Amino acid sequence: MATPNYGYEKRQKELAKKKKKEEKLKEKAQRKAGDPLPEDDMGAPSTPNDASGQPG
Repeated sequence: MATPNYGYEKRQKELAKKKKKEEKLKEKAQRKAGDPLPEDDMGAPSTPNDASGQPG
């Protein structure tokens, strides 16, 4: 049986963390620039859900 590659797992976590941080900074810059509703991947403006957490 092969041993786990902890270095690979750590690197993947670091990359995911870095990507998430960059996306967060990008969204923050957009809000600061005056674009309160950035578009999601599908091209539709994103809207917050109601208090119950259920859309619609």
